[in-house]
Amino acid sequence: MSRLNRGGLCDKRISAASLTVENMDSEEKRKYLIRYLLDEQNARAEIPDDEYSQKRLLRALFNVREPREASEEFLRVQDEYLSEELRLKGITDIADLLPIKPDLYLWQGDITTLRCDGIVNAANSKMLGCFCPNHSCIDNAIHTFAGVQLRQECAEIMKTQGRDEPTGEAKLTRAYNLPCKYVLHTVGPIVYEKLTAEHERLLESCYCSCLALADKNGLESLAFCCISTGEFHFPNERAAEIAIRTVQEYKRETGSKIKVVFNVFKEKDYEIYARLLGANK
Repeated sequence: MSRLNRGGLCDKRISAASLTVENMDSEEKRKYLIRYLLDEQNARAEIPDDEYSQKRLLRALFNVREPREASEEFLRVQDEYLSEELRLKGITDIADLLPIKPDLYLWQGDITTLRCDGIVNAANSKMLGCFCPNHSCIDNAIHTFAGVQLRQECAEIMKTQGRDEPTGEAKLTRAYNLPCKYVLHTVGPIVYEKLTAEHERLLESCYCSCLALADKNGLESLAFCCISTGEFHFPNERAAEIAIRTVQEYKRETGSKIKVVFNVFKEKDYEIYARLLGANK
């Protein structure tokens, strides 16, 4: 009997352990993970035949999964699968980047593929990641490709804390299946209408909190996303100005030697950062 039935579902009589991770190809791993996550929810669904739709379904199931323990078998398959996906996307090492200024880098790309000591996640106040299936925010991407362990660790932090995460502070977790070592989670200010001085103060606090936490834990490099832009509606130009100024002032005042990467994804943000970094002599 084939390891996969004609409906495209994993044969429940055959576990990942009996196949062994090494003997499962990417599609088999992906289908195993989908079936496991559907079974957790007592849900029935046909697994699509095409790779793109399978990947979207798997990501959606990762996104909506509540923080909970997972079997060792599931984690082994998940970790192998995410490692393969990362290899296919390609890893960028900070050692291969050229600084635009001493210890300051500008890099356009997918932050989940950057190998450095820490990356910054633009989190929300619940600190559990984005639960919206296949959402394009960085919080969603980081939790998806780190694996389900990240949401579980965040949930433990929040349970101990006993309250929502305040805007402008930061928390550190492991990075699990990401190529970096740690993820620093910070909640940026949300700009509903007019930008205020308080919004700016809180955004500055996000950068300071992350830098201080990184230094406290001995990180030698840290990549910042464009905190609070996008879904939180902070104007891109002003956000970049605050980011660059705050990092430079922190390094000057503390003597920190941490290498800082300003990570951007959109061309608009790259142009803003390139211009501002070139103007800040």
